[in-house]
Amino acid sequence: MTDSDFLTSTRAFYDTIAEDYAERFRDELTVTPIERGLIDAFAELVGKGAAVADLGCGPGRVTAYLDSLGLSVFGLDLSASMLAIARRENPGLRFEQGSMLELDAADGSLAGLVSWYSSIHTPVDKLPSLFAEFWRVLAPGGHLLVAFQVGDEPKRHDRPFGHDVILDFQRRRPEAIVDLLEAAGFAMVSRTVREPGHEWESTQQAFLIARRPA
Repeated sequence: MTDSDFLTSTRAFYDTIAEDYAERFRDELTVTPIERGLIDAFAELVGKGAAVADLGCGPGRVTAYLDSLGLSVFGLDLSASMLAIARRENPGLRFEQGSMLELDAADGSLAGLVSWYSSIHTPVDKLPSLFAEFWRVLAPGGHLLVAFQVGDEPKRHDRPFGHDVILDFQRRRPEAIVDLLEAAGFAMVSRTVREPGHEWESTQQAFLIARRPA
C-alpha cells in the first residue's frame, strides 16, 4: 500500500463517519480517569505554555483538554469533516489539515506531541518513518504520548454507524512499539497497559510516554 492509498482511505472513512463518531465519543474523557491522568502527567512533563501538537486530533476533544491544562496546542488531522467539527466546537483553538508523516513544523520546534489512537492507521512498515518525523519536530527534552489498542490482528470496522465504508484499525504490541521508538532515538518514560473497561473496547489499551533526550 502506498502512502496515498492508506491516507486516502483513512481520510474518506473519517470524512464519512465524522458527525456520528464525534457524538458517540463526545464524553469519552469524562469516563476514562486513567487516560486523563496520563494526559495530565504528559502536560506536566512538557510544562505550562509549551508548544504541543495533537496529531490525528479528530473532533478535537483531546486538543481541548490539553488546552485546558495550559498548553499551547494545535490539532492536526487528515479529515476535513473532523476538522470542521473540531473548529465548530472549539472556535478558539487552531486546527490544521495534514499528514503526520509530513508535519509542517520546523526541526525541534515542539515541546510535545500526542498521537492519541492515530498511529493505528499507519501501516507497520511506515512506523519508522512516522517516528522519525516525530523525532525531527520535537525539541531535545520534548515528550511524546502515544495511545493504541493492544493485539496482533487488526480490527475491521465495516459499515460503522450504517455508513458504507470500511477500515482496518491496527492493533500493536507495546514491546514492538517501544522497540521502534527506541530505534528512532527516543528514551522511554512510562509504559501503561490497562484492561478493557468500556463498552466500545474488546482489547487492552496501551499508553506510552517517550522523550527525545536532551
